[in-house]
Amino acid sequence: MALLLTGCSGSGPGDLPGGQEDKGATDVPDGAATTAAALPALRVETVLDGLDHPWDVAQAPDGTLVVDERGGGLTAVLPDGTARELDADLGDLFADGETGLMGLTLDPAFADNRRLYTCQGVEEDGGAEIQVIAWTVDDDWTRATRVADPLVGDIPVNERSGRHGGCRVRFAPDGALLVGTGDNAVGSNPQDRGTLAGKVLRVDAATGGPAPGNPFADDPDPVTRLLLSYGHRNVQGIAVRPGSGQVFTVEQGTDRDDEVDLSVPGGNYGYDPDGDGGAYDESVPMTDLGLPGAVPAVWSSGDPTIATSGADFVSGPGWGGYDGVLLVGVLKDTGLLALRLDDAGQLVEQFRVPELEDTHGRIRTPRLGTDGALYVTTDNGGGDDVLLRVTPV
Repeated sequence: MALLLTGCSGSGPGDLPGGQEDKGATDVPDGAATTAAALPALRVETVLDGLDHPWDVAQAPDGTLVVDERGGGLTAVLPDGTARELDADLGDLFADGETGLMGLTLDPAFADNRRLYTCQGVEEDGGAEIQVIAWTVDDDWTRATRVADPLVGDIPVNERSGRHGGCRVRFAPDGALLVGTGDNAVGSNPQDRGTLAGKVLRVDAATGGPAPGNPFADDPDPVTRLLLSYGHRNVQGIAVRPGSGQVFTVEQGTDRDDEVDLSVPGGNYGYDPDGDGGAYDESVPMTDLGLPGAVPAVWSSGDPTIATSGADFVSGPGWGGYDGVLLVGVLKDTGLLALRLDDAGQLVEQFRVPELEDTHGRIRTPRLGTDGALYVTTDNGGGDDVLLRVTPV
């Protein structure tokens, strides 16, 4: 059901379903008090309710919103507020624990080619994997049809639990498709450049092959040629900074150090949980700076973690003091984390968004729409999740 409700109403986090990593909380930094005076008040409206684990959202040039649910389902919210489930073949969906229908993004040329991309678990040939699939949507927003099935395949998944499925997809400024993956809770995966698990991929969206200029383009292994970076635990967010070309990724930590990282081609992001006898040793640092080429985090939560997820930059003069800020969804310590960065992409200040602090529960994804509003999905489970629209007053 489509709703448009003014005000900042919402429920608390409540009890959480299985399959989601629950982390500790952290205090709001002192810097929030000095920043808050320059921030506009925000209006929070419910666009769509009755959702179950909505994972991602995108807005088309005509104003239509597309939201997906981890257990399966694509819904379009038309500009007049009408909600319409898209007819889409999801019969092979592998949905278990942290894996299912997850990342969603529209092609930069969507107005011409009607093409969207999902990152999802897939069951086939008696097993499961994660795939990026390209779809086209009809002009009336009634049906999504697979056209590249898959565009990218052979991304490993933890078939026992779905743990660490990653699966965020976003376009880089140069038109390459970026795919964040999880390490499947397998210790050797993050540092092994011969697997797509625990990586950020940089893909040609037309072919599914390596995008031109990839850092390992000359590697004999076709898997390695797809990589932009490695040494990741569970990439939950990818955000492109407007006007800069900078790409930031967001990861969930163990019991410490959720991270936001500035993407460096070929960079090693320093997670190496390959313990004795192949054990998954989560006591190691999220970023081990002793590893070759290890890239330090721009921001980390410290101990305890807050379970960071999707992220996007807010931009536009109407946003006042939020203009240019990176907003990160927070699952355990429920709300939105705001990071102010300098031109080089280094942290200047962190604070929390007051209107979403512990008001709507777990925030999975914030996404700036083509209309300049911020769209936010909650992930509280049980069919009571919502899609929110956030605008400066």
